[in-house]
Amino acid sequence: MVPEVTLAKTEVKAEAAGRILVTRIFDAPRERVFKAITDPKRIPHWWGPRAYTTVVDKMDVRPGGSWRFVQRDADGKEEAFHGVYHTILPPKQLAYTFEWSGLPDHVLFETVTLEDLPGGRTRMLDSLVFQTVEDRDGMLQTGMEGGASESTERLAELLRSG
Repeated sequence: MVPEVTLAKTEVKAEAAGRILVTRIFDAPRERVFKAITDPKRIPHWWGPRAYTTVVDKMDVRPGGSWRFVQRDADGKEEAFHGVYHTILPPKQLAYTFEWSGLPDHVLFETVTLEDLPGGRTRMLDSLVFQTVEDRDGMLQTGMEGGASESTERLAELLRSG
């Protein structure tokens, strides 16, 4: 018998060695989840908090390809995020560097792994590895946990809507 897996909300855990693990279960097959996180047309519908508008400036989803997203708040203030893709294994894994203009020169390595679950659901394990524990803690102090939770909730809504 397969145990029932439930996780209604996003879990964000700081771990040893400068790592954060974000976990979320989606009621959608992993092929749909992978497409939603790699399709530049879908990114603005879920990436980042609702109070911001996200624009995909660049998104070349291939090993060595780069990405850059720009977020704007209601007053027009902009924040940029960018990186380089390293691993693309549809529909199970995506790995890339991540840098935020709010903490320049603090590059982290992010690996998103999607696991099939019974009932057409998907577990997302998002591992963020920072260069130092101080970098990890600095990111957590920016409110990253709330942003990650809101983004994954918006992604769940997008997946429910088709």
